[in-house]
Amino acid sequence: MKKILLFSFALIFALSGISLAGTDYKYPVKACHDGGDITPAKAHEMVSKDQAHTFIVDCRTRAEYEFVGHPEGAYNIPLQFLTNKLGKKGYDKVANENFGKDLLSRFNPKTDTLIFMCRSGKRSCMSCCEAAKAGFSADKLFNMMGGFEGDKVSYKGSAYHGKRKVGGWRNEGLPWSYHMDAKLAYQPAAK
Repeated sequence: MKKILLFSFALIFALSGISLAGTDYKYPVKACHDGGDITPAKAHEMVSKDQAHTFIVDCRTRAEYEFVGHPEGAYNIPLQFLTNKLGKKGYDKVANENFGKDLLSRFNPKTDTLIFMCRSGKRSCMSCCEAAKAGFSADKLFNMMGGFEGDKVSYKGSAYHGKRKVGGWRNEGLPWSYHMDAKLAYQPAAK
């Protein structure tokens, strides 16, 4: 009986496209951008090797950073803010007009490497472009493919169809938290 249950569990994972290891998923790049592309595991490795000059910048909204969670040690500098107006897919967003200035107030373009992360990898591409406009060199900018939550399961037979269970920081089991640290939170909001 135990063998049948174990086999059934393995078959469900195989059919749903979910990887237990998270390393065999092929991450798509969601938009053209300045800088490079890295996986969540590579981002974790880079930050671990050079904590003084390599940083994860979570460019999601403040609400996403707080309520969905974020990588441990990630700085929150939103590329966009939620508005009070309800749009077709939820609350509308407005650009953070100070995004480049916010980056420059926290990081040094000459010495720091920035790894941008969003929900699944599109806003992080946009953030790389904005950082380049602010004066950061493209060789020190990275888009973290898959973002924090990863992509949606596309297989319609899966119980996880439409859920963000494929790839991403959290699904790869990398360290994350809901803890709000005033040093890492969006600074204008922390004052």
